[in-house]
Amino acid sequence: MKIVIAPDSYKGSLSAKEVGLAIERGVKRAINESATTVVVPMADGGEGTMDCLIDATGGRFLEVIAKNPLGRDIKSGIGILGDGNTCVIEMAMSSGLYLIGEHERNPLYTTTYGFGQLIEAGLDHGCRHFILGLGGSATNDGGAGMLQALGAELLNQDGQPLGFGGGELGKISEIRLEGLDPRIAESEFIIACDVNSPFVGPSGASAVFGPQKGATPEMVRQLDLNLKHFADLIECAKGIAIHDIPGTGAAGGLSGGILAFMDGQLESGISIVTRMTDLESAIQDADLVITGEGQVDFQTASGKTPCGVAHAARKHQVPVIVLAGSIGQGIESLYEHGVSAVISILNRPMPLDEAMELTETLLEQAAEQVVRIYNIRGGLL
Repeated sequence: MKIVIAPDSYKGSLSAKEVGLAIERGVKRAINESATTVVVPMADGGEGTMDCLIDATGGRFLEVIAKNPLGRDIKSGIGILGDGNTCVIEMAMSSGLYLIGEHERNPLYTTTYGFGQLIEAGLDHGCRHFILGLGGSATNDGGAGMLQALGAELLNQDGQPLGFGGGELGKISEIRLEGLDPRIAESEFIIACDVNSPFVGPSGASAVFGPQKGATPEMVRQLDLNLKHFADLIECAKGIAIHDIPGTGAAGGLSGGILAFMDGQLESGISIVTRMTDLESAIQDADLVITGEGQVDFQTASGKTPCGVAHAARKHQVPVIVLAGSIGQGIESLYEHGVSAVISILNRPMPLDEAMELTETLLEQAAEQVVRIYNIRGGLL
């Protein structure tokens, strides 16, 4: 018997690798020594993607000083993958919501400048292929800060440089690209993104994501108008209208800025990770796949790790069990994507903080029981 274990992290509790090893310990308590287990830590383009791909390729983490969303210098970092040419960046590590206090959240002022600094660091270390994870943003500046960090000039009507934040975009009068780092033209930028929101409008960056970043209804309206003004200037400067392109609203419009100025390509995060970890090679001769995530609900079918793993397994007709820290509504849709069953790891009612503290043990216990049931049924799931 061969069992592939391909989970995401349990956010706030265990990394994907730690989850995988916990599941493996449980599995091994239920099967004989002749059985094979293969652990493939996964991610979907959000938190944990960099660590996942560093582990999968034998890469390394490089510490970088970058500005946080409010322009303060912090310790951040990038991942250099095993090929030495690919750089993985999680924008949340420089421009993430978790980096500032709740009372500081205001997308009129937060910037993606630090994200641009991380890209610059990757270029300095010889990388020309970039995988950019955009989850967890605190910003709504359309990538303006990133462009400033990479050498572009955004000027107001007086010819002065623009300040930081989405509130400044309405003041842009001119975009000068002469100083933009020339190495960008030599590079490829893959945007790990599962968000379909356009740059502007009622389902755009400001309206959908602005409130969770601290925007009031009035601020949302201002931010959306500012992004539209920026998009109009981008169309003049680059000849591309990003206003309504699905996905350009990710990370407060950062995705749109990358697409327009860096020829960025949008791709599902889980597709990127599945490809780079060579998950299908591990799965093709497996008898069972176990995956998992902290929260499993109707959103899981929209490009989250368990769904992506199930798609890969379905090609080879391998059953998939999802171990969930919490099960919400709408999991029935997962069965249409190749998931055989969704199992809660909880063994009794308990508070969230206790469940998070016991996650490792609960995963081991749940994995053991799943495999024992699988064996009793003769592998017929």
